Order: sequence, then C-alpha cells, then structure tokens
Amino acid sequence: MAEPAKDIEFLEFIVKTLVDHPSEVRVDRKVDEMGVLLSVKVNPEDMGQLIGREGSTARAIRNLVRIIGLKNHARVNLKIEEPEGGSRKKPAESAPVTAPQESSSVTEDFEDFKI
Repeated sequence: MAEPAKDIEFLEFIVKTLVDHPSEVRVDRKVDEMGVLLSVKVNPEDMGQLIGREGSTARAIRNLVRIIGLKNHARVNLKIEEPEGGSRKKPAESAPVTAPQESSSVTEDFEDFKI
C-alpha cells in the first residue's frame, strides 16, 4: 500500500496550492479491501477552484493520486466532499404555467398581414 505520509502529503500540497483558504484543507485516509480512499474537505468558496471547469482540475488530481498509488502498488481513489451549505446550482423553479389567451376571432389575427 502507499505510504500514508506520502500520499496525504502529496494531495495536501496540491490542494493547498490551488485554494484561497489552505488552512481549511482536510484530508482523511481510509484503507479497506478496495484500496485507499482519500477524502478532501475544503472551504465552500474553494470548491470551484478544486473542481475546475467541467471537472478538469479534479480529474487531473485524481490521475496524479492514482499514479502515486500505482507506484506503491495500491489502488488509490479521491473523493471530494461537498461542504455543508455548498453553492451547488439547483434547477430553477419553473414559472406557473398559464393557459394561452384565446383571441376573439381568427380573422383579427390575420388583419396585420393585409392579405
């Protein structure tokens, strides 16, 4: 398995370098039959920087952590924990649906066309 100090230190270094609040970065390590799970918690304001556009930064960090695991003959995965009160975009509530107003006659609708 990967040495605890090496994988945690590496991940903390990367994440603390990216975020605005490095003192609030927390990394937990769990080992089970599936391998090593590294969980990262950051300040809610830093989630966007950690994840990146379309998840590109998170994907790159996951790749680097897996490489560290391969080097030490362990399967290492990364979990980014969403903080409480996170600013995840929720779907906009739909406006109430109103029935279309019926026009008084069909000919009035076509008078503007001057046919």
